Amino acid sequence: MTQRILFVCLGNICRSPAAEGVFRARAPHHQTDSAGTAGWHVGNPPYGPMQQAARARDIDLSDLRARQFVAEDFHRFDLIIGMDAENVAGIEAQRPDGNDTPVRLLTDFAPHTGADHVPDPYYTRDFDGALDLIEAAVEGLEGYLQGRL
Repeated sequence: MTQRILFVCLGNICRSPAAEGVFRARAPHHQTDSAGTAGWHVGNPPYGPMQQAARARDIDLSDLRARQFVAEDFHRFDLIIGMDAENVAGIEAQRPDGNDTPVRLLTDFAPHTGADHVPDPYYTRDFDGALDLIEAAVEGLEGYLQGRL
């Protein structure tokens, strides 16, 4: 069964497009998208250093473009995944009354890492560290989805 998964970070140029790219490379049968809670980068491709780090792992992000999260996303996706608690709060602030679409932290799917969020490499400059964490969490997400199907 195909699931519709949305990955969300702040600007939609580093973490969420990387998570989308990693997930779609591993599970291309699912529908994916990514968005940001802020609209600063709408229409822009993922940040160059993130694209380079992903490309080194054979993950192509070049076709992705930033967009802002909107309340309608609750109706378009089966699962919405935030990169940190602030992203989740921004998502939840737009939840329509009566909507029950699950919203989770990506790191919920990688408890063995001890991480409670994916640090933003735009600020930390640790693109490889963010990708390591994203890859671990995506592996856990795949298992979670297999259990839900």
